[in-house]
Amino acid sequence: MKFKASLFDENAVSRAIVRIAHEIIEKNESVDSLCIVGIKTRGVYIADRLAEAIYKIENKKVAVGSLDVSQFRDDLDELFSRENVQELNFPITGKSIILTDDVIYTGRTVRAALDAILSKGRASKIQLAVLVDRGHRELPIRADYVGKNVPTSRSEVIKVNLKEIDGSDSVELFER
Repeated sequence: MKFKASLFDENAVSRAIVRIAHEIIEKNESVDSLCIVGIKTRGVYIADRLAEAIYKIENKKVAVGSLDVSQFRDDLDELFSRENVQELNFPITGKSIILTDDVIYTGRTVRAALDAILSKGRASKIQLAVLVDRGHRELPIRADYVGKNVPTSRSEVIKVNLKEIDGSDSVELFER
């Protein structure tokens, strides 16, 4: 892959997380019924950061969980049992869930995450927060909270680096 552009540096990633946290607080009547669920892998770290930012703003903790949606994907072979793919240590019925991921592209990962969440209970609402929306949706799914919209071609790739995994925060654009 050939590097094309740096889209976010560490400060921009941090600002986007804080802005999204403020938007979540403003759009929801209370953080008391909020749960943040990150889609593995990078969505989990974004969920943790959002929960921390909400705590700093509201002085209230929100439950945070994670989902491995690979077993719910419609574009992979049905090789997996659909048990124990969620790491949700809290009930979701009646809760407002903020589903988080690093990038939204076709929408298929989000659809799989919705299936995984719905298999655990009936949330009062589910909203989606992503760091980058790159377009090219194949399903009628949109993010409620977006760090940055980055129109891309199908030959381009967005790479999100997070310090918890990659050692530093950045978002970069590459050409295949």
